Amino acid sequence: MLNICLVDIRIKIGKRLRELRTKKDLSQEKFSFICELDRTYIASIEQGKRNVSIANIEKIANALGMSTYEFFKSDLFK
Repeated sequence: MLNICLVDIRIKIGKRLRELRTKKDLSQEKFSFICELDRTYIASIEQGKRNVSIANIEKIANALGMSTYEFFKSDLFK
């Protein structure tokens, strides 16, 4: 059960990141430069393959111009 929940949250975070990044019309490469994270890391987050630290979620939210609260304020996380 725990593994299913962990995979589920990673997929939700990835979908949310892709949704917000594409809404700002940013490529993964440009976005990774803005948030100072590797492009392949961003790609693997979006694919639900990474267990993202809260510090990196904060970097991602800041790069999107929002708080971590706003990042998680989505029906995906209900």
